[in-house]
Amino acid sequence: MRDLNIDPALLLETPEQSELRKLLREFFAETSSPDDVGKHAESVRGHDELQWRRLATEIGVQGLVIPEEYGGAGYSFAELAAVLSEAGRALCCAPLLPTLALAAQALLLSDDQDARARYLPGIADGTTTATVAGFGDGADIVAESTRTGWMLRGGADFVLDGHGADLVVVHARSPQGPRLLLWEATAGGCTRTPREVLDPTRRQARIEFTGAAATAVGGPGDRAVEVMRTVLDIGRVALAAEQAGGCGHALDATVSYVLQRKQFGRAIGSFQAVKHRLADLLVEVEAARSAAAYATACVTAASTETTCAASAAKVVCSQAFRRAAAEYVQLHGGIGFTWEHPAHLYLRRARSSEVLLGTADDHLGYLGDHLALA
Repeated sequence: MRDLNIDPALLLETPEQSELRKLLREFFAETSSPDDVGKHAESVRGHDELQWRRLATEIGVQGLVIPEEYGGAGYSFAELAAVLSEAGRALCCAPLLPTLALAAQALLLSDDQDARARYLPGIADGTTTATVAGFGDGADIVAESTRTGWMLRGGADFVLDGHGADLVVVHARSPQGPRLLLWEATAGGCTRTPREVLDPTRRQARIEFTGAAATAVGGPGDRAVEVMRTVLDIGRVALAAEQAGGCGHALDATVSYVLQRKQFGRAIGSFQAVKHRLADLLVEVEAARSAAAYATACVTAASTETTCAASAAKVVCSQAFRRAAAEYVQLHGGIGFTWEHPAHLYLRRARSSEVLLGTADDHLGYLGDHLALA
């Protein structure tokens, strides 16, 4: 499964990426408090709008992977992965994953110059949030061609940031074959119903189109399916980077706590049983970081092994994050089981991310089939 054509240098962070991490860690420490999660989750947009604007104007996060001709900085996916890792570490509520790793990538892969020129500048400057719908199982969206343009009917459930997104990239069926279309929130013709989900830091909604006007992106047929599949692979790698960041926080916070918490006159971190549990966790966390780094390198290099690397990273990072979040709760003792402590929020994020964009079992099945064929 390993691509021998991947440059080993892509597996290492550049000095610029390290500086970006440091800057974002300081920024999120200032702007992302677990105490604010509930407040932002219940807001109209589902996130801190001031933080979103500052990410765009002060750091330029939203424009990192968007080409300079569309108002972005033209960096690679590796820089976006570093951003998502730090966002996962801070449990940031901002819609970075659906906007930058899914919708923006769909536009970039569509080869539709008009759509790129119209929508990417808004994403780059932070004035537009976006998501995708109909890219997974369970969606039933039909595109109809009328005299005035395209019209969407049908729905998709559990769409990331589906309630607040300004722009939705839709994968729909049409008489000519599968198509990608763009629906703007200002166009109307759509009912968006927020779903009550386990993770309050990542809002999801059901989208129901009832004759909504939309704009076609690219052509019909196999190209639309190829874009959808590639976007899902990129989304899985982005999610793996985010999960690796969450693992890192859970491990660091737990180590810090067990070195301070004392029982029987000594720090509980000095107990052999606790040491063994944390040592085992460190091995899993490092495996998650490695899997996410390799998958990121595959996306950056447009490797033919990206799909396999994405599935492997999704499996490894999901299992590691689940274990890290569980230890985060348990090794904090009584305080870790309270609503006042942020540990339960990381546990919720870990369990919800585990089933997002395919479960670990789904990806293990795919990897098994691929290796058998190979």
